[in-house]
Amino acid sequence: MNYSFSFAFLANRWPALVEGVWLTIQLTVVSITLGFLVGTLCAVLRVYGNGFVRRVVGSYVEIIRNTPLLVQMFIVYFGIASMGVKLSAEVSAIIALVINAGAYTTEIMRAGIESISKTQLEAAECLGLSRVNTIIHVVLLPAMERVYPALSSQFVLLMLASSVTSQISAEELTAVANVMQSDTYRSFEVYLIVAAIYISLSFLYRFAFALVGAVLFTRRRKLGTAL
Repeated sequence: MNYSFSFAFLANRWPALVEGVWLTIQLTVVSITLGFLVGTLCAVLRVYGNGFVRRVVGSYVEIIRNTPLLVQMFIVYFGIASMGVKLSAEVSAIIALVINAGAYTTEIMRAGIESISKTQLEAAECLGLSRVNTIIHVVLLPAMERVYPALSSQFVLLMLASSVTSQISAEELTAVANVMQSDTYRSFEVYLIVAAIYISLSFLYRFAFALVGAVLFTRRRKLGTAL
């Protein structure tokens, strides 16, 4: 084996990698935020909604969780375009990622909501809290606290899965790497660098989620419970 490593191409091409990383961060931060909101709303509807609403939300969750993200992305990108509405690759990527994240968040938050004991709900009712205030203050925040580690892991996985958006020409990190390796013929070096960047991003996201958890969940911070 006489392969000789060379990273000389980075001297001219590192700005493209930085742009790819920045777009990856933008795509995933927006998708995580919107996906969490969609998932939380769907979880509340699945637990407290009527039979029809629960079935609709359940169907959405099962369809998304049982189809590949790449297929979902193609449906959004090419399907919407075939109906005469042209969206950019980045917007299509965000829509697909939000839909995907929303389905997984629904199930995670549903588990958290259903873990809240009935005595807490009865206590809220005795205090005269409205149904909306009970859901927000008595149910959602404690539920999110209980499932926060699972949510954090799921959102890190979403960041890693965002690499498939390169298949619809979104110029994120993996797409930049694909172009770079085809130009330089240094596939091994390029993807080693990209792997290292994704590992760094994973640690960065986990650190950010830990900070958010420390701010939101003071009880966990005081007890030293993992976030």
